[in-house]
Amino acid sequence: MSGFAIDTSKRNKADWVKGLVVLFVGLTIAHLGVSLFLISALGSDAFTVMIQGVSMMVGLSIGTCHVIALVALMAVMMVTTKGYVKAGTIVCAFCGGWIIDLFLWLFGDMVTDQSSMVVRLIVLVAGCVILSFGMSIVIKSNSGTGPNDLIAIILTDVMNKRKKIPFSAVRIACDVTFAVAGFFMGGVVGVGTLVAAGLIGPMVQFFLPRSEKLIQKIFPTLYE
Repeated sequence: MSGFAIDTSKRNKADWVKGLVVLFVGLTIAHLGVSLFLISALGSDAFTVMIQGVSMMVGLSIGTCHVIALVALMAVMMVTTKGYVKAGTIVCAFCGGWIIDLFLWLFGDMVTDQSSMVVRLIVLVAGCVILSFGMSIVIKSNSGTGPNDLIAIILTDVMNKRKKIPFSAVRIACDVTFAVAGFFMGGVVGVGTLVAAGLIGPMVQFFLPRSEKLIQKIFPTLYE
């Protein structure tokens, strides 16, 4: 099996529980990062820009469009790929929005579009780092990841069968595609969108081996 889609067919129930715990921790960290992007009021990540554009076109809420999009992506991936869609993919699809809402409720008033640009930029950069770290934990839990993040993972694995292409480059290409599509549908593109498109891929690439080592120390049997 390819680099990201680790075989979990022999994982026992205890290790699945551990894996889903790791995934949920990573998901929480990642969506803290997403929340910081939103709090900075400087533009969201590329996928959210696209969902925002879809929402404006069809007249449904962003949350509803997000769920519909992720469920549709999951269905396609289950039919066309093997080993990528796992229990954690469902967790990511249905829990992320609630986590974002919680963090926005906790921290949303701390920084606004009236705050100084320096403060907003610091929050933006922190969001980028935290989101990337959380994503790397989710990926290395080997329990599944969000359908939107699986797009870059699957493309990386498919293309690496022919020519070695780093995940960071594929992630940047996917983010640019999401952002452009969202922009033309009416989504809001800002400085935060550009930062996310340019830095999340390389930063996830940086954190992946480090997150794997951290998880191995806590739950070594997840990689057996």
